Amino acid sequence: MNLDEYLNQRLRLIDEALENLLPDAPDQPGRLREAMRYGVFSGGKRIRPILTLAAAAAVGGNINDALPAACAIELIHAFSLIHDDLPCMDDDDLRRGKPTSHKVFGEATALLAADGLFALAFDTLAHAPESVPDGAVLEAVRILAGATGPAGMVGGQVLDLEAEGKDVTVADVERIHRGKTGALIEAAALIGGIIGGGDKAQIETLGRYGRAIGLAFQIVDDLLESVGDEEKLGKSAQSDLKRRKATYPAVAGVEESARAAERHCQQAAQELSSFEESAEPLRRIARLIVEREV
Repeated sequence: MNLDEYLNQRLRLIDEALENLLPDAPDQPGRLREAMRYGVFSGGKRIRPILTLAAAAAVGGNINDALPAACAIELIHAFSLIHDDLPCMDDDDLRRGKPTSHKVFGEATALLAADGLFALAFDTLAHAPESVPDGAVLEAVRILAGATGPAGMVGGQVLDLEAEGKDVTVADVERIHRGKTGALIEAAALIGGIIGGGDKAQIETLGRYGRAIGLAFQIVDDLLESVGDEEKLGKSAQSDLKRRKATYPAVAGVEESARAAERHCQQAAQELSSFEESAEPLRRIARLIVEREV
């Protein structure tokens, strides 16, 4: 398979669906809608929703059935980035080479736009096609709620804030990463398998795959933030170091961090050994996560 063509095709499919979710809406404040669209359409590779579609296909499902769930995942991701950039969190001025939402719209509107995306995500997930069993939709809602809550993204962000300036271990960093980043990536794979009609063993395998690449993803993020090209990153480099944030390179060093990311990538590939060719996109995405430069 040509991975670039695959990713571009899936990205176009997801962006078209997201456009339909965020149309002109006379009954909504225009400034709010503009801020919500800015958060969603300010770039990004759509890796999480693509994972959802790939996981659905890997278990023999219809990707169109999984498209609303994929969009919901991306809306949650956009919500989290707006919050992450706020002055009360990481206080970042740039995201993907553009001013962050609160720099464009002000803190209050940015916060409310993120809240709007969060609500829209669950509304979108609940409106799955009729071909998807109600039980699968309910389970997907449960998983996404768990991934975003105190045991997932929110909890991970709190641990991240609490760890700033403190001496931490690799285990501490992994716990933070599994929450703030890994939980949503794991949920993307799980939900794709559920919506796609996978059996229990397949869904559990996709969960382990998602857990492995979720950790690899954040380790690579830490590496890029530490030694990456600021122009390619589209944001200030080494800001984590200045704030003494709990990152993998800060605790384990750059070389060990690269080895750890590779180990998790290989683990993800091993988890998929029971899947046939339909899971090849998942295997290639795991490799992409480790080898990416942005």
